Amino acid sequence: MKDKAAVKIETPLSEETVRSLRVGQKVLINGTIFTARDKVHGYLAGKRPHPEDMPFNLAGAIMYHCGPVIMEKDGRFNVIAAGPTTSQRMQMYEPFVISHYGVRGIIGKGGMSAEVAEAMMESGCVYLHAIGGAGALLAEKIKKVEGVWLLEEFGRAEAMWALRVEEFPAFVTMDSTGASIHAEVEKTSKERLLNLIQGR
Repeated sequence: MKDKAAVKIETPLSEETVRSLRVGQKVLINGTIFTARDKVHGYLAGKRPHPEDMPFNLAGAIMYHCGPVIMEKDGRFNVIAAGPTTSQRMQMYEPFVISHYGVRGIIGKGGMSAEVAEAMMESGCVYLHAIGGAGALLAEKIKKVEGVWLLEEFGRAEAMWALRVEEFPAFVTMDSTGASIHAEVEKTSKERLLNLIQGR
């Protein structure tokens, strides 16, 4: 059965849609998402290509912190696994990427920094947590590889892939109001550790 509590969202995302999402909600994503790991983020923030010179329009886009396992057969690419990678590696670049390219959503795992949260509040962007260890299951939600950029430069795992998805599941863990489940968990964990140290 489908989760009645899930919110269906479609890319490209509008600012209105993003600002309506709240921490704790489950979303089902339809449309195109773009993979982007360390090298793509470094390229976007370092080279700063003009949006018109890029093959993909990132305005309203969802970027997925993912190095997919992709096989090629008969001239076609197929995604075998597409689990999330740790988002902290990209957080030094993310505020610029969000503000400069108009990205509205980030999918990953582990959350991101206060600086990224600030950029999300200012621009209207949301962080979506995907389930780790479920790469093969998530790949089933990818219906088509629509294109790829920087493949020769960075290789399959680090290239930017445009992936058409249907009801791709994720959970809102950082929203555009500044709320963050990750920050709350970190705060609670520190308080509990301090209490243990102090024998409370």
